[in-house]
Amino acid sequence: MYRVQLDVEATHGAARVGTASTARGTYQTPLFMPVGTRGAIKHLSAADYERLGAEIVLGNTYHLMLRPGSELIAKFGGLGKFSGWDGLTLTDSGGFQVFSLDPKVDDDGVTFKSIYDGSSHRFTPEIAVDVQQQLGADIQMVLDVCPPLPSPPDVIRLALERTNDWARRAKVAHTRTDQSLFGIVQGGISEALRAESAQRTVEIGFDGYGIGGLSVGESREQMLPALAAAIEHLPPDQPRYLMGVGDPASLVEAVALGVDQFDCVMQTRLGRHGTALTSTGRFQAKAARNAELDEPLDTTCPCEICARHSRGYIRHLLQVGEPTASRLLSIHNVAWTIDLMQRMRVAITDGTFDGLRSDILDVWG
Repeated sequence: MYRVQLDVEATHGAARVGTASTARGTYQTPLFMPVGTRGAIKHLSAADYERLGAEIVLGNTYHLMLRPGSELIAKFGGLGKFSGWDGLTLTDSGGFQVFSLDPKVDDDGVTFKSIYDGSSHRFTPEIAVDVQQQLGADIQMVLDVCPPLPSPPDVIRLALERTNDWARRAKVAHTRTDQSLFGIVQGGISEALRAESAQRTVEIGFDGYGIGGLSVGESREQMLPALAAAIEHLPPDQPRYLMGVGDPASLVEAVALGVDQFDCVMQTRLGRHGTALTSTGRFQAKAARNAELDEPLDTTCPCEICARHSRGYIRHLLQVGEPTASRLLSIHNVAWTIDLMQRMRVAITDGTFDGLRSDILDVWG
């Protein structure tokens, strides 16, 4: 394993700016990581990622192991080379997708059916590690149990115990010295269980730490205390990764608590459905009132879409079912979020983070 070292360069309260070092390169935090589920961010290419300033792009282990298969991707030299992406990559364990399919779960692992052809597959912590070593991402995640919220206390406890046991097994199974392995904290919205899970995960010892099982049905008001309880027990010199969270209010609140990196499919999902993220909130591009508007999606946004295209044009594309609309909105949403993280880094460094946080929450909170 390769321990990811986070060198903190500036702080504002618990919020922090830093440089994280992997075996193959560095990335700046706080960081938003776009999701390329099947080896591509929907409607985007590796050239787009570079132009937008992405530093890490995610791949989904569940989908990639089924199509085209991790062994084939390994023959191409790993996920980055397979997709033409020279930046860093991270693969999730596949756990979230597996558990969303309501599989048969036991202490050893899970049995699930493929969404592609209905075939049955067995997934264990060791198999998850092996598949991800073949995918060759710079960072891989351990297989965890992600219970929905709300869930009964006994379900949350069992998920915590299995996640901890599977984390120990994953660490033993992991052999690639050029790849980092992140543990995952569970515990629902219980502050006590989050603290316990964080302590036990750190005792095992990983190259970085994910915080999973949040933004899965609970409110932001319920999420934040649980998140804070976990962070309190995570190492200050390693990255903290809040998994699956990407709405602007949650991003700024989590950064204020000390989270370093995030991923979410929301940006491109909204884009495909005609919604843009802007400094004034969600913008429904298909609305009739936009038909004659010769202005960008967001007058404050520096992205290439806002520099070139009008609201009227994008609305027209949506009206006629032109797929280019989804591409333009997805590029804007990813660029807007990456720029938001840059604005947070600047604000933490120059001491104006409280003001930025207040501005974001006024719009998005």
